[in-house]
Amino acid sequence: VQLQASGGGLVQAGGSLRLSCAASGNMFRINLMGWYRQAPGKEREAVATITSGFSTNYADSVKARFTISRDYGNNAVYLQMNSLKPEDTAVYYCNLRDYNGNYWGQGTLVTVSS
Repeated sequence: VQLQASGGGLVQAGGSLRLSCAASGNMFRINLMGWYRQAPGKEREAVATITSGFSTNYADSVKARFTISRDYGNNAVYLQMNSLKPEDTAVYYCNLRDYNGNYWGQGTLVTVSS
């Protein structure tokens, strides 16, 4: 399974970005797709996840600002990020969990300037 993330970049505080992640390969019974992030000097943390039943979960720090969505037919997951803050600066990783394993994308850098 390969995950290709895109959409990161440099944005001013208060701006928006939309991350995309396309999954390819042999997937079987996808349970969960989501986005994680890792800021410099910090551990990787969950940002938002969405189950196969489209149930979503968000980190408290991004609730009401970020929205995760999924294109089931294309095995893609998206993260709409609004009202971005400098503390959202991090490398964002796409994640997929299926019956066979747990997979990560290569990461896309989001930088929010103040």
